[in-house]
Amino acid sequence: MKTALRVGFQGGETSDALTDLIREHFENLEKLHGRMTACHVTVQVPDRHHRTNNLYAVNIHIVLPGGINIDVDHTPQADDRYAVPQFAVNDAFRRAKRLIKDRSKKQRGEVKTLHERVERTIDRSDQ
Repeated sequence: MKTALRVGFQGGETSDALTDLIREHFENLEKLHGRMTACHVTVQVPDRHHRTNNLYAVNIHIVLPGGINIDVDHTPQADDRYAVPQFAVNDAFRRAKRLIKDRSKKQRGEVKTLHERVERTIDRSDQ
């Protein structure tokens, strides 16, 4: 099933090169978790006139089956690497991939809970 991808740009003009990069990353995510039901990517373009914040912000909202939302919306404000739009896109999708992998492991029961770890520690006889 093909997931609908929406790409939006805020505060500036659209970029075909960035849209293609986003589409490429999205296709990789779709291979990782093909059951996504929606994906919306927003690129916040810095205002070139004010120069106070020249960093790009990329927000990703992914919906998985069962109404599970994956949101990537954190952009470090003191990191000048985010002034390069390709870096901002790559980093946001790297974070999204990590969140999807973690969520998938949790759904499959591959993540240890705190109680399991505590019980094993208590049950050990070190004497």
